[in-house]
Amino acid sequence: MRRALTALLALLVTAGVMTVTAGSADAAKPPPQLRREGRWLVDPQGRVVIVHGLNLVWKRPPYSPPNDASGFTRRDADWLRRHGFNAARVGTLWAGLTPTAPGRADPAYLRRTQRVLDLLAKRRIWVQLDMHQDQWHETYGGEGAPAWAMRRPVPYNLLPPIVAPFPLGYWTPEVSTVFDRFWANKDGLLDGWVAAWRVAARTWRKQPYLMGYDLLNEPWMGMEWAGCLTGGCPGSYRRELQPAMEKALAAIRAIDRRNLVWWEPQQFAGGQRVGTFYEKVPGESQLGFSWHSYCPDVFLESQGLPGGNAENCRAFAHDRQEHALEQSERMGAVPMMSEWGATDNLRAIEIDAEVADEHLMGWTHWAYKFWNDPTTADDKQGLFHDDRDLRTVKKDKVRLLVRTYAQAVAGIPTAMRFDARTGAFSLAYRPQRRIRAPTRIFVSPLHYPRGFRVSATHARTKRQGRFVLVRATSRRPVTVRIVAR
Repeated sequence: MRRALTALLALLVTAGVMTVTAGSADAAKPPPQLRREGRWLVDPQGRVVIVHGLNLVWKRPPYSPPNDASGFTRRDADWLRRHGFNAARVGTLWAGLTPTAPGRADPAYLRRTQRVLDLLAKRRIWVQLDMHQDQWHETYGGEGAPAWAMRRPVPYNLLPPIVAPFPLGYWTPEVSTVFDRFWANKDGLLDGWVAAWRVAARTWRKQPYLMGYDLLNEPWMGMEWAGCLTGGCPGSYRRELQPAMEKALAAIRAIDRRNLVWWEPQQFAGGQRVGTFYEKVPGESQLGFSWHSYCPDVFLESQGLPGGNAENCRAFAHDRQEHALEQSERMGAVPMMSEWGATDNLRAIEIDAEVADEHLMGWTHWAYKFWNDPTTADDKQGLFHDDRDLRTVKKDKVRLLVRTYAQAVAGIPTAMRFDARTGAFSLAYRPQRRIRAPTRIFVSPLHYPRGFRVSATHARTKRQGRFVLVRATSRRPVTVRIVAR
């Protein structure tokens, strides 16, 4: 009996050790995250990932959406997944991360944000963490900076602040001076911003389905804004913007060596045909260029001004796409169009989406819900007439955004097109046989009322729910076509 008990105890101990060992191995396995290879985002299987996503940025205190129908719940995450959105740009605001002092994290804010990230990760939706700001702070009708970083400069503090509508509030001398002081690290403001990124990196460096950190939304270059509007202000990049981005990058790299760090150009680059001037960082391979595209004609329309014509947006979109690719190559980064749209102008949305496909550009549209946005040039930006009711979806708008597209390509994509009117889709890519996972194409649930047909050359296909899986049968280029029945 003693021998039997000893043997049983040994067996239990061995089983326990095996369980702990297996658990440790699982814990040591890196979480699924996106990395950069050349101009592409790639997943852990080595496939090129093209993201189609939405912005989820709650701009009012407490700077994260509530867990109710007006905010973001499991039903919202299911809606994103069901409609093929595989990415989200999630607001992680400086004012939320460290609201009371530089580098002092707010555990409640981290928990609220983690709830949203977990909902997305469970549905395999890639997340970019976005330190959003507009016009610096609520004092100027904006949001982003914490209260301790809101220090009105002299002599403007002798009078009440000027609060102008977005984005005109940036152009006031006081707001521009505030940004100049930020870039110069007056009162340690830049250091405080960097410290907030240390908090974010420590918290989320192992977050599943992370695609990195977007350091600052639409940086404003202060008093030299006129030169940024007309010529892109290369000197501001050299003296202020690049050094600040590198400082935050270094702080993140001390904590997280692997995840992407995204840099945005100065604000006017999203709405004007001006250059951007980021340069490579020696030894850094995981940079992203997070860029925005807002056609000036649509902006004029949103302000009720005459002269806007959405057809002009095609040339503008091509220019910004090509510029983003050039800037990304120059700085050694992967590009993503992280903001565009913010309108109910269907023609403008159609043009932007088509041109993005032509350039094989991933994107996150602005925005999923309106969320009573205090800083917007157009209040017609969400996908629903009523944020609380998903049945109030703007059907014509969503039909342009919910697209058949290649979410992951086992090779190098060379062409992708989708016709939102007919549902006709085509993809061409050069397969890489070392990649064992299949190419994965999401098929829109909105465009094929009688089903669809699939054809492919040099590949075999398989249907799996709303997806078509493709495996190359040779080294020759693969083409896939999907049409409505």
